[in-house]
Amino acid sequence: MPFVQVREIYFMSLLEKIKNREVRAGVMGLGYVGLPLCLEFVRAGYHVVGLDSDERKIESLAKRSSYITDIPDSELIEAFETGRFEVTSDQSVISTVQTLNICVPTPLNKSGAPDLSFVKAALQAIEENQSPGQLYILESTTYPGTTEEALLPVLSGEGTREVGKDFFLAFSPERIDPGNPNFNTRNIPKVVGGVTETCTACAAALYENCVDTTVTVSSPRVAEMVKLLENTFRSVNIGLVNELAKMCHNLDVNIWEVIDAAKTKPFGFMPFYPGPGLGGHCIPIDPIYLSWKARQMGFEARFIELADQVNSSMPQFVVDLVVKALGDHGKPLKGANVLLLGVTYKADVNDVRESPALDVWQLLEDWGATVEYHDPYVESLMFGERERTSKFLAPDMLQSMDCAILLASHESLDLDMISEHSSCVVDTRNALNSDSGDGKIYKL
Repeated sequence: MPFVQVREIYFMSLLEKIKNREVRAGVMGLGYVGLPLCLEFVRAGYHVVGLDSDERKIESLAKRSSYITDIPDSELIEAFETGRFEVTSDQSVISTVQTLNICVPTPLNKSGAPDLSFVKAALQAIEENQSPGQLYILESTTYPGTTEEALLPVLSGEGTREVGKDFFLAFSPERIDPGNPNFNTRNIPKVVGGVTETCTACAAALYENCVDTTVTVSSPRVAEMVKLLENTFRSVNIGLVNELAKMCHNLDVNIWEVIDAAKTKPFGFMPFYPGPGLGGHCIPIDPIYLSWKARQMGFEARFIELADQVNSSMPQFVVDLVVKALGDHGKPLKGANVLLLGVTYKADVNDVRESPALDVWQLLEDWGATVEYHDPYVESLMFGERERTSKFLAPDMLQSMDCAILLASHESLDLDMISEHSSCVVDTRNALNSDSGDGKIYKL
């Protein structure tokens, strides 16, 4: 059979197997993106192989114990009981799958430039275990051009394999919102952009079996830009409202009341809320990816960089409020006992990545405060050079503190107890009722 025909068979065979749910679907990276994707693939009827280099995750999954807040153990048990879900750290399994979703971290390095080391490690593993006719989909957030500039040359063997014929390559941005009970991997539309039309067709078919809506775009660059636009939009608007929150303090205006009134307008306004800073893996990082790419092209992304400056200043603004609150009660920050309520980057998740609470914590200790924390989702964490442990939240513990700072408004927090028994509280999330706080509640 002519070689060209064999290449055509790769596409037709893969597409048919995907549509009939006959593929072994691999997912590399079993974090907040990869693990939920695995479970949706299993529910769709695929045989799924989850791959991660972190042995602790593999061991936890082997025990049917979830390390992700949104995934109860029962869902893991259900997936494994199908007999179509397996997890491993053995990279050789890559050669046994027909599709591979890459869901590895893409952080920033110390200089603020994109760190693609995890993607490059994934590429090396694929290169060593590549099989003909495989589909690769990058889901890790990155700058426009990454799929074609960083992945394509490696996967094509510097020209020995042709994309769209010998293998298939696409980008599909993850769009999950941890802790959001209304939106999940299934009901959030999946944007897909392939390097070729055949790549897009295969990738879209894979998702169409397990998500409600797929949205195909003309290229990986468009798909990469989609995610960056979404999170840059959020970052810039949060930066705007954070700046207005600071201004309102000087004007003696309650920013929360302003927002509540403004959002009654049925058009032309979308509410965003101030906070102690940006956290999580996406919103603080993704716009910087775009800004970095812009600089490489000689373009200055002023909105993005200004928003980053404003958002990065919020932990210091929180500490300034703590200084004021303590001062009103006749106490200096140095030597004060301060309690952080919630150290995760948002409510009802167990993720402390880029959490502004950690920046607040560091600033407080730099000024000589003694800091403790309570978080129902974080039993312990390494901070500085030692392990810190969450304190039990009780009236006597609150009374022993000079100030409490509400940083993540977990649903399980007893807000009435916090208001009643705290000496003073800096509320960065507008969670507490100021009217019931006897003048000891300070709003962001």
